[in-house]
Amino acid sequence: MTGAGDDPYLWLEDLDGAEAAGWVRERNTETVAALTGGAAFTARQAEIRQVLDADDRIPYPAWRGDGFYYDFWRDAARPRGLWRRTTLDQYRRAEPEWEVLLDLDSLAEREGENWVWGGVRTLPPEHRRCLVSLSRGGADAVVVREYDLVERAFVDGGFTVAEAKTDVSWIDADHIYVGTELGPGSLTASGYPRTVLRWRRGTPLADAEVVYEAATEDVGAHGWHDPTPGFERDFVGRSRDFYRSESFLLTGAGERVRIPVPEDAGWDVHREWLLVRPRTPWTLGESTHPAGALLAIRFDAFLAGSRELTVLFRPDERTSLSGFTWTRDHLILTTLTDVRSRLEVLTPGEDGWRREPLPGVPADEEGCLVETDPESGNAYLVASEGFLQPATLRLGQVGGGVETLKRAPAFFDTDGLAVRQFFAASADGTRVPYFVVGDPAAPAGPTLLYGYGGFEVSMTPGYGGITGRGWLARGGNYVVANIRGGGEYGPRWHRAALREHRPRAYEDFAAVATDLVTRGLTTPDQLGIEGGSNGGLLMGAMLTRYPTLFGAVVAHVPLLDMRRYHRLLAGASWMAEYGDPDVAADWAFLREYSPYHNVRAEVRYPPVLFITSTRDDRVHPGHARKMTARLREHGHDVAYYENVEGGHGAAANNEQRAFIEALALEFLWRRLALSPDGLPRQPSRPHDRTPVGGQ
Repeated sequence: MTGAGDDPYLWLEDLDGAEAAGWVRERNTETVAALTGGAAFTARQAEIRQVLDADDRIPYPAWRGDGFYYDFWRDAARPRGLWRRTTLDQYRRAEPEWEVLLDLDSLAEREGENWVWGGVRTLPPEHRRCLVSLSRGGADAVVVREYDLVERAFVDGGFTVAEAKTDVSWIDADHIYVGTELGPGSLTASGYPRTVLRWRRGTPLADAEVVYEAATEDVGAHGWHDPTPGFERDFVGRSRDFYRSESFLLTGAGERVRIPVPEDAGWDVHREWLLVRPRTPWTLGESTHPAGALLAIRFDAFLAGSRELTVLFRPDERTSLSGFTWTRDHLILTTLTDVRSRLEVLTPGEDGWRREPLPGVPADEEGCLVETDPESGNAYLVASEGFLQPATLRLGQVGGGVETLKRAPAFFDTDGLAVRQFFAASADGTRVPYFVVGDPAAPAGPTLLYGYGGFEVSMTPGYGGITGRGWLARGGNYVVANIRGGGEYGPRWHRAALREHRPRAYEDFAAVATDLVTRGLTTPDQLGIEGGSNGGLLMGAMLTRYPTLFGAVVAHVPLLDMRRYHRLLAGASWMAEYGDPDVAADWAFLREYSPYHNVRAEVRYPPVLFITSTRDDRVHPGHARKMTARLREHGHDVAYYENVEGGHGAAANNEQRAFIEALALEFLWRRLALSPDGLPRQPSRPHDRTPVGGQ
């Protein structure tokens, strides 16, 4: 068995060690020198920055139950961003007047911190007080501080939690639930809080009441309060792994009543209703509900023993449930049929549930529910867009009309471009859908294939100004593969590539790549691939398992060392997805595809660029560092760039994001676009067969 003792590059996991930091600086210098010189990169970076900072992009709002439209906004003048709000009447205007609630640029300057917005929780029903999360450099770990929206100031002596992967939620004005790091033993093996505390204002956090405690081997504990008038409830529970959880209702007497749904089911409570979405078939009496169904029952009746559930959605071979959201009195479902969305509204009544299409989404565009306000009304915000259609944001009222509020600008010329959907046959005969965006009349040319394939996440069509301006506008094709491991066809599509079945996702992606070439859309030398996080693992696996299919590879914040991933940062929380490397049977199948363990000197790999962040506290940058070192050791063409901040997104602001996006596109275009003489362009750096130091 290959273990840590066999790893010559273990020293690169030392996040801030002098030797590792020096290695990172050398690699960054090489990559910046090779890719950023010249007018092409400068122009590409400027164009991307224009997309990110555009004043006329849609400020997607959040509703908090007080009638305001809240927004967090970054642009060239405010790179760290403004948290702000306005009224509906103002929001309807082309240039609304915004009330600034918190200016992160000013705050960062005053406090000498590089604050990155981490989100906010307001206290209903007044929504005057809030718990603001601030990240140093974009990490998942945050500092939590109480803020007053009337005084525009942090509350003196208010709730404050030191930097950690903290979870907080309001109970009432003087109490919150909090899970955070409190010293040795307070975190799970995954690095998340193990306890739920009920913390009273004005008392030390160390004295807070422990209301629930998870095991060290669990992923984490959670607790929250439902403040809905007439339906106030408190819940606690634990995530046993990424897909299995156990939850309880806290009674007024302090007792815990288990919510008796399957451990792997998702569930939601709204007013009198309980919704359950099983991930595996669920048998109740003589009825078996399929994985991916959506079931409804009155919450109190379910706890009392009733199992007469109403089926609100039943999946089929082509259709899955993508999501559901409540308004006050209605339920809105988003479904996918062959990765094309449809929204409908369901209304409970004396005679059952009535369903009808949700107005506001053109038939030829993809719909996405942006916001509802289940606290107080039946309004909804819905956005519609496509690969070639900028988003339109509409305000609707269930049972009423629909009003167009905002239209996003177009960032690239779509003349001559089209969107087509094809299906590739994977190794086991499974039909794998994928979308192609480009000029259907053009000859085979540079093509960028994107994929993810994990954690039941669906890759749906959407307008990408960066991809459009930086790739499509230059004549490239853009492709999105809907491989197994994702959620495009519900839980079954995900389970098909779970744990030992993970290679099916790679076979699917290879099938799409092969199909693109067979259809004459590109050639292997002109086909580039890109993915991030789990998609970065996908990139590593494609690099080492199917090197002849591609001309270039870009992997962002990737997992690559599947022997040690569970020992690095949040990696242990993903063992339900990948397997446990410490179990011999699991390591046997992980070893077969772990990119870091499958680099060979004698194999010719396509050039690859790894992009990561020192401040990524979810996927350790050691994955990308060590993979780069191993490829360099064997003389392969590899480039590396590590941003000093940015967290799992690898960028803390628009300037950094524009640079990273331009870096990736520049790398891909240089490798995939043919030179005037019809030959592939030269590598971005010479092969370096000198072993890397540090052993």
